Amino acid sequence: MTPYLFLILGLVILLLGGKFLVDGASSIALKLGLSAGLIGLTIVSFGTSAPELLVSINAALKGNADISIGNVVGSNIANIGLVLGLSGLFYPILISRQHLRFDYTLMMIVTVVFYLLSLNGQIGLWEGILLFGSFIAFNAYLFRNLGSGIKEGVKEADEELEEVKSYSWLASVGLFLAGIVGLYFGSELLVENAVLISREFGISERVIGVTVIAIGTSLPELITSILAALSKKTDLALGNILGSNILNILSIIGLTAIIKPIGVSDAFLSSDFLWMIGFSAILFPLMKTKMKISYFEGLVLLACYIAYIFFLI
Repeated sequence: MTPYLFLILGLVILLLGGKFLVDGASSIALKLGLSAGLIGLTIVSFGTSAPELLVSINAALKGNADISIGNVVGSNIANIGLVLGLSGLFYPILISRQHLRFDYTLMMIVTVVFYLLSLNGQIGLWEGILLFGSFIAFNAYLFRNLGSGIKEGVKEADEELEEVKSYSWLASVGLFLAGIVGLYFGSELLVENAVLISREFGISERVIGVTVIAIGTSLPELITSILAALSKKTDLALGNILGSNILNILSIIGLTAIIKPIGVSDAFLSSDFLWMIGFSAILFPLMKTKMKISYFEGLVLLACYIAYIFFLI
């Protein structure tokens, strides 16, 4: 039972570490005079991806490439099938033309490029630089061109950062450091015990990566999107998922590959990558038909995710 308890403990520490890091860094940024909108588009957005980032880097450095790739591929599949599917069941998610023309199109391009770069069996240094460079360019574009989105981001960020404004310098720095420590030790526990469990049952690290670890590290997106749907902030729910899928590939895979090249097995190329592209592709007609993800579309996405898990296991 010990590996299972440590895996759950690692996941809890990882998620708490991400929360502490975001709160501490946001409070410090506010004290340094940065705007709420800027913090929301950078620190908060990047903070929700911190668990995936630490797990992928940790797994790559330990030689567990299947967990590193599986974490991102599985998270992107879960974001569409599980997170968006469940969110649609709670409240209809309205689709704007901005989502279709920019967010969705960019997500689809990034997903296909990720697949093409992986066909040689490795995401190396230069591919990592290309992806992470695109991540920087993507953020620069947001700051320069999406004025209305930034104004909305300011409003959302003001609400989210209200609590951390009152933190003292000591509390802010303490939370920030606690977040870093939590992310490190949480990722250590999660990766090590996921490997132990996979070996105990003869399950591949790839399957563990795209299921247990991917779903676990996607919990921040799941909670954020469901709460957004329940509070009828459906634009935030969809933007959170599309943006997360883009950032998972550009920042997490990009930065991990720069630190250490990531091997991509044939099993990923012949199965999971195709599922990821398939989920991304089926999302377009579901959004375009009625310009919303409602109960029916949510059921379709959830059923597709259950089918993926069934065929995987």
